[in-house]
Amino acid sequence: MQNPNEDTEWNDILRRKGIIPEKAKEKEVTEDQILDIVENTINEKTGRTANDLENKTLDELDELEDEEDEKVLLEYRRKRIAEMQELARKDKYGEVKEISGKDYIQEVNNAGDVWVVLHLYKPGIPLCSLVNQHLASLARKFPATKFLKSISTTCIPNWPDRNLPTIFIYRKGNMVKKFIGPIELRGMKLTEEELEWMLGQAEAVPTQIEENPRPQVKDVLFSKLKGDSETDDW
Repeated sequence: MQNPNEDTEWNDILRRKGIIPEKAKEKEVTEDQILDIVENTINEKTGRTANDLENKTLDELDELEDEEDEKVLLEYRRKRIAEMQELARKDKYGEVKEISGKDYIQEVNNAGDVWVVLHLYKPGIPLCSLVNQHLASLARKFPATKFLKSISTTCIPNWPDRNLPTIFIYRKGNMVKKFIGPIELRGMKLTEEELEWMLGQAEAVPTQIEENPRPQVKDVLFSKLKGDSETDDW
């Protein structure tokens, strides 16, 4: 069947005789509607009305566009510089600093809004040496945290050797967490990952380790019992 809306001579004859209806006229977009569309687009892109821009020359419009681009770039540059300054302010440590008792107030109490990890140790104690080794690595990994170490008796007179190693964690000059003695610090099997996790639990470092790396005692016993049971069955 022929399309009655096609522009053919036969359809023209049929329309004149009233056999088929007149062709429907397409809806036209008015000039006012076009102006509205243009003005809305300008408002969305620049925040200005068409009246603000209609009297500007092409050179003035180009200059205005350059100014807008420059403002965006300057704002981005300002924010980026602020971010870099903040990062440089925070990431300014990166090593374990040796202090004495007379340095304590300045290095700990007056440290400001930073996390401070202080290790009390003595030379010749193997676990103290191991903790110092792990802390040196963690200090490089988390340069926003202030890592300190001090020979125990120079920092706290008469601090007993049985309490070594000792780790104190501070924030804004206040003690937040402490680990005292070889039992709390897990003995010579202490790994760097375990120590990182322990510091992370106190929020002293932003660790990504979510679970305790050391197998729990009950898990070890369960595995042993399970193994014995399987051996008996066999």
